[in-house]
Amino acid sequence: MEGYDLIGDIHGCGATLAALLEKLGYTQHGGVYRHPRRKVIFLGDLIDRGPRIRLAVSIARRMVEAGEAHIVMGNHEYNALAYCHPAPVGSGKRWLREHTPRHNRIIQDTLEQYRDHTNEWDDTLAWFKTIPLFLELDGIRVVHACWDNALIAELRQRSPNACMDEAFLVESTDPSTQAFRILDRLTRGTHIPLPSGIEIHSGDGFTRKSFRTHFWSQAPQVWGDVVFQPDNLPGDLEARPLTDTERARLSYYGSGEPPLFIGHYWCEGIPALPTANIACLDYSAVKYGRLVAYRWSGETELRADHFVWVRVPKEENVLPQQWEIDAV
Repeated sequence: MEGYDLIGDIHGCGATLAALLEKLGYTQHGGVYRHPRRKVIFLGDLIDRGPRIRLAVSIARRMVEAGEAHIVMGNHEYNALAYCHPAPVGSGKRWLREHTPRHNRIIQDTLEQYRDHTNEWDDTLAWFKTIPLFLELDGIRVVHACWDNALIAELRQRSPNACMDEAFLVESTDPSTQAFRILDRLTRGTHIPLPSGIEIHSGDGFTRKSFRTHFWSQAPQVWGDVVFQPDNLPGDLEARPLTDTERARLSYYGSGEPPLFIGHYWCEGIPALPTANIACLDYSAVKYGRLVAYRWSGETELRADHFVWVRVPKEENVLPQQWEIDAV
């Protein structure tokens, strides 16, 4: 085998995923995309927001189950599991993830596209439970949002295959628990709350009271040293000094660590490497950005010319073609 093709957040852009796989040299055999010398690693967030969610899940799942791909858990797969799982009796809640207007909106497209396929949705949720929270294989590391060595070690001790069981899923919705700390850091990364009364109104229509941070600045001093999202910080907040408490919350991934691949962060523009050993592959596909892959072939220092991408066309929202229906 030559190496792995790592693919970022798909978010239901199933037809574009097929186009990217074909651009990478994969062809369908027996309903599964295969390559004679390579395999795919999906970085999670197959679902939500996009127009071809069932197709995206079907392509990825068939590849994984046929041994042609690996996958890690995204926060949207986790959210779906918690949203659809009843809360424990006596907890005062009906569901592990409350059915608030915000949560309903995030998963709305997924539930609508599976509405007439309830058995398929239940089966998909069961498959989500088998997805590991991270991968470490053949000299590379893969996680959806943030690699934190201490929390990874805790997860290995608790679950050697890095998968959630029922108890972990239930526990992970309680912010005071170890399971929550592991799940939240690995699939959502770190956030810093904005000052009281200040909000970010994102392009996707959501209002946020915190901002996403990265984890490769060795000695960050100000907020601008760690902010990692397409939305600019309001006013002069990039120059705001990090407090000791804020700095202590951050993870750190050093330049001497193995190559790491992440998604999650809604990057924009031409794919670029934030460091020589980290690649983010989420380039806002569902916002008509790019669905991005990195072709890894054993290098310890990553190279920007190994990115491959397909622009997501507006036509992704038109009615599916017959081949897409047959592929699901």
